[in-house]
Amino acid sequence: MRDVQIVPWNKKEELVISVDNSGGIGQKEGDIVFASYDIVSYFSFRVAVMECIAAGGVPVSIVLQNFCGDPAWHQLVSGIHKGINELNLNSEIGITGSTESNFSLQQSAVSLTIIGKRQAGSRELSITNGKIAVIGSPLVGEEVILQGERVVPLAIFMQLAKNYNYRIQPVGSKGILYELGQLKGTLFKKEEVICSLDLLKSAGPATCFIVEYEKEAELKRIAGSYFHEVIITQRSN
Repeated sequence: MRDVQIVPWNKKEELVISVDNSGGIGQKEGDIVFASYDIVSYFSFRVAVMECIAAGGVPVSIVLQNFCGDPAWHQLVSGIHKGINELNLNSEIGITGSTESNFSLQQSAVSLTIIGKRQAGSRELSITNGKIAVIGSPLVGEEVILQGERVVPLAIFMQLAKNYNYRIQPVGSKGILYELGQLKGTLFKKEEVICSLDLLKSAGPATCFIVEYEKEAELKRIAGSYFHEVIITQRSN
């Protein structure tokens, strides 16, 4: 299952719509995590765009809802452009949105929607007896900033997403174990999965993703130190 909405558009195309929200992260006095607004929007963008692309969508429009105040707008847009450049997407992708300027909130809040397109009737890649790995590490809150070297780069994600040999599932706040169940279409118990990473920990702004694959040497070459093997043990009756 994908955390996106698929909307029939015409005989040839479907819309792929993905969303991410961020609250309590920014530069207001009441924020829980302090970060510049370009960082806030960059990580919100990566969550939504990874979901869109993993579902086969090509982003065509971005809608930004800004509850941080007028001065934050340009920084927020700058962070989005950083993500667009890292993915080597069309720099002409439109960015529109709205700012709450009538009232000043005590905490920062951002919502970002990405609208993409894909071929109508697209079906997910089916991999028989494929292996599983996590690329990147689950991080949340200040860890995302302090341990940035463990966050999988968008360029690696894009390289794998464009390759038909891989099936990808971004990991967010519900953790690796939950998203693994979404990818495989079944629920797993923690003791049924072996991995060096914390399977239950939030991955915050999609700091890692799950990949199902067959060609391990190729994947390790692309992912490098971000590669973490996942083994699903045999279930008992």
